[in-house]
Amino acid sequence: MSEAKATPEKPQATDNGQEQAQTPAAEAAPNLDELRKKAAERDQFLDLAQRTRAEFENYQKRNQRDRDQERQFMAGQFVLDILPVLDNLERATAAATQAGEKGPLVQGVGLVQQQFLDLLKRYGVTRIAAEGQPFDASRHQAIVQQPTADKPANTVLHVVEQGYLLHDRVLRPAKVVVAQAMPQPSEEN
Repeated sequence: MSEAKATPEKPQATDNGQEQAQTPAAEAAPNLDELRKKAAERDQFLDLAQRTRAEFENYQKRNQRDRDQERQFMAGQFVLDILPVLDNLERATAAATQAGEKGPLVQGVGLVQQQFLDLLKRYGVTRIAAEGQPFDASRHQAIVQQPTADKPANTVLHVVEQGYLLHDRVLRPAKVVVAQAMPQPSEEN
């Protein structure tokens, strides 16, 4: 068997008789530029894919948060519709107590009122603490100001209609009477 020996490439003759050397570096230069362009294009598409994925994940999180919040507050309108019933139960027990009634009917209405409050509490509805508190326009609705020397100005003196929160959001503000500073007597000389 004869061994094949590698022979170096010989320069090729051109039409004008000059020899032209074909080097691998000369052939690779256009391919290298093309590869760089392809790599830059690949990087651009990879960046676009990563951004699109991140935007989609953010969209999913935002959508989930909106749905959770909607579920949390969807009972709001229903609760607003039944609050007048609770107000009437409170008025009935207050009128009976004021008249000195303590019979089973008054006790039964009081129990129904308490069941209503317990049910609302299970769904995240709580009363706004108002009486004796500083007036807060975001939670209280002042229906009248009353001059008084007993309490500091802008203190809630009396609650006319209870206010309610639904998970820290005001569902209905408390209607209140607010203390007003007593006018100072004018000094005449």
